[in-house]
Amino acid sequence: MTPVLGSQLLLYAAIAIIALVILIARYRINPFIVLTVVSIGLALAAQMPAKDIMAAYETGVGKTLGHIALVVALGTMLGKMMAESGGAERIALTLIDKFGEKNAHWAMVCIAFVCGLPLFFEVGFVLLIPIAFTVAKRAGVSMLLVGLPMVAGLSVVHGLVPPHPAAMLAVSEYGAQVGKTVFYAIIVGVPTAIIAGPLFAKFIAPRIDLPAENPIASQFTERETGKRELPSFGITIATILLPVFLMLLGGWANVLTDKGSAMNGLLLFIGNSVIALLIATLVSFWTLGIARGFSRDNILKFTNECLAPTAAITLLVGAGGGLNRILIETGVTKEIIALSAEFQLSPLLLGWLLAVLMRVATGSATVAMTTAAGIVAPIALASGYPHPELLVLATGAGSLILSHVNDGGFWLVKEYFNMTVIQTLKTWTVLETLISVVAFLLTLGLAQLL
Repeated sequence: MTPVLGSQLLLYAAIAIIALVILIARYRINPFIVLTVVSIGLALAAQMPAKDIMAAYETGVGKTLGHIALVVALGTMLGKMMAESGGAERIALTLIDKFGEKNAHWAMVCIAFVCGLPLFFEVGFVLLIPIAFTVAKRAGVSMLLVGLPMVAGLSVVHGLVPPHPAAMLAVSEYGAQVGKTVFYAIIVGVPTAIIAGPLFAKFIAPRIDLPAENPIASQFTERETGKRELPSFGITIATILLPVFLMLLGGWANVLTDKGSAMNGLLLFIGNSVIALLIATLVSFWTLGIARGFSRDNILKFTNECLAPTAAITLLVGAGGGLNRILIETGVTKEIIALSAEFQLSPLLLGWLLAVLMRVATGSATVAMTTAAGIVAPIALASGYPHPELLVLATGAGSLILSHVNDGGFWLVKEYFNMTVIQTLKTWTVLETLISVVAFLLTLGLAQLL
């Protein structure tokens, strides 16, 4: 069998990416099925032995999900406890009281940034959208003025800040420290969220005319709130930030304690993302559950029913890992490495560009980030790049660009905000692209300082 040339491999990879876009965006086929079929097709085209194809694909899926599935499950349970206890509502009411109704757009970006830390974008969106509807009605402003800052805050933490699964996988691939990554992500993420959120919303909201009636909004703004006592602001914030605090401790364990000591081992253990989220979730069962009057049966029901919606997310992440493994096994990754060496692209730029390509192709920020990190990590290692934490941020920034019709988030925003496709492109798509570009430029600036 004639070996496939490097240029042919790159061509096949390009065709695979185009096929992903067409099949998902044009023909609306399930992204998990498309990723699996395209991965197999690419392997066959690259003349990979047929008997090895599924073994390689399954290895990629298994390696990816071995860690990510645990993070997804625990993060979702924590988010569910926030929702059912009214913790997110308490945070919203407190911040809006401090900011004032006329500065509601600033309050919403803060709420989303904090509440989004342990949550997937979709989970955070559904959790906070009733608050955004209520705030917009109380303040008498366009839904876009409060809604866009909310999705900006959620999107920034989704793409840049651990413990989100994609960011955690990128941390693992690049060999970065979680604590440092969180620290740098906050430095880059806060100004990015401000620019793409409140400032952009202030500019675009007057230029988009939304229908006077929003059927979805009325379901939330006209419902009875009930008499359940909300948890305190301090308890809610402490519970949400607990996993982040533990991971920060783990990231700085070697600085705070002597390597090899018992305390060092303890900090590294509790700083592991799975352990940190497990501890926070168990704590939430008390602070946001038992202490709020929920029974053990209630908590069991919450934690069981919240896992079903994560199946699609988990499968997509796994399929992205499978495609990543096929790219490695077929030699496509090596050819990209050689090409990047020829053009002398920096690992930061390469990570951003590859994530951009995968984001446009698959519509999934998570798949884009995990796939790009898997490709760029060997390059960064070979070149001895000294700041792996910044590689995580650059890749995360690229994974957020140009959300369009093949992204579930696009349709979520369109339907809840009651916009047309064109209006969604002018608002949500531009917002996501702003986040990507601003975050990448700030990461480059941070690289120069370091």
